[in-house]
Amino acid sequence: MQINPDGNPRVSQATCGRRQRGWPFICLFLIAAGAYDSAMSDHLDTVFAALADPTRRAILTMLLEDDMAVTDVAAPFEMSLAAISKHLTILTRAGLISQEKRGRVKWCKLEPDALRGASVWMQGFGQFEPVNLDAFERFLAQELDAETKANG
Repeated sequence: MQINPDGNPRVSQATCGRRQRGWPFICLFLIAAGAYDSAMSDHLDTVFAALADPTRRAILTMLLEDDMAVTDVAAPFEMSLAAISKHLTILTRAGLISQEKRGRVKWCKLEPDALRGASVWMQGFGQFEPVNLDAFERFLAQELDAETKANG
């Protein structure tokens, strides 16, 4: 396999054709999704590095509810405002949050679309299929109805 100057593997149809059965489809999917494009790879590295820290994941969870002022984000953590600010800078650079100043207060907002590239990349492995909870709920209701009729 060839390596790009940025250190990532270069994937092509010719490279994929030499893999074991099933690989051509996966490789074509990754090529189409841009998973090995240098810019996409850099973005994924940044997103996954940002998500690697439990404090930053906790901040993202807090921002699921609503936009928050930086001081409100910092309140539950036992660290300085400067340390929280560094975490917020990393999340902002990854595109996971945006920050804007309203008056004298800096606000943080979750940017969920930033996770789309990481989600597409993970789905390429097949084990991270999105779950349709409505369909699952209907399935469970049918199973319970069938069980009730069989026992009833």
